[in-house]
Amino acid sequence: MIAEALGGSGRLAVLTGAGISAESGLKTFRDPGGLWQQYRLEELATPEAFRAHPERVLEFYNMRRAKLSEVHPNAGHVALAALERRLEERFTLITQNVDDLHERAGSRRLLHMHGELKNVRCVRCAAVVPWTAALRLGDRCAACQGQLRPHIVWFGEVPFFLDDAIPAALAGATFLSIGTSGTVYPAAGFVAAVKAQGGLTAEVNLEPSANAELFDLQVLGKAGEVLPTVLEAIGGAQAPA
Repeated sequence: MIAEALGGSGRLAVLTGAGISAESGLKTFRDPGGLWQQYRLEELATPEAFRAHPERVLEFYNMRRAKLSEVHPNAGHVALAALERRLEERFTLITQNVDDLHERAGSRRLLHMHGELKNVRCVRCAAVVPWTAALRLGDRCAACQGQLRPHIVWFGEVPFFLDDAIPAALAGATFLSIGTSGTVYPAAGFVAAVKAQGGLTAEVNLEPSANAELFDLQVLGKAGEVLPTVLEAIGGAQAPA
């Protein structure tokens, strides 16, 4: 069904959420036992929290950044990277995840709409800098000496790429959502945007998402188990004769 919708020239926009990272061992926020049950979001994931208790916020993100060395891409990440290599410029991966598992699997046409744990940003000049070590309060921007903060979209902040790259990727595309709850906006609205333009919509999830009625096709199961087969069918259909 997805392969037929793509044909020989159609574009595919993929959205990934916490579910695909959870399969690699990273805790999600909203699931039972998730991070929001262990920490109060208003104390750790808002601009106000960073102004009031910067050391506490930095330590939380240092912990999450360090955790990345303990996990690895799963078969779902690898399958998406392989499909990108097949479709090339016809493929865009939009992720809500702030980890680097997609990159480590080989994805390059990738939009981190909620930021990245392995980058930091200057609060003064907005320069973005790669960062793998612990971030301390005394660490400053080399360009302007401004305070560095996690390059993460906190509650109350606007996600990245909404004005340009994401609308362009969704326009006229087939849409595949993987491991998302369908409750976090604006990402939860992407399926409706594609649907309104007549595009095919599909989701891969452990259970139907909150906006499941907007998807033309649903495949239930773990991304790491389901995606290799689903995406091989898509990619195989696109192989040159």
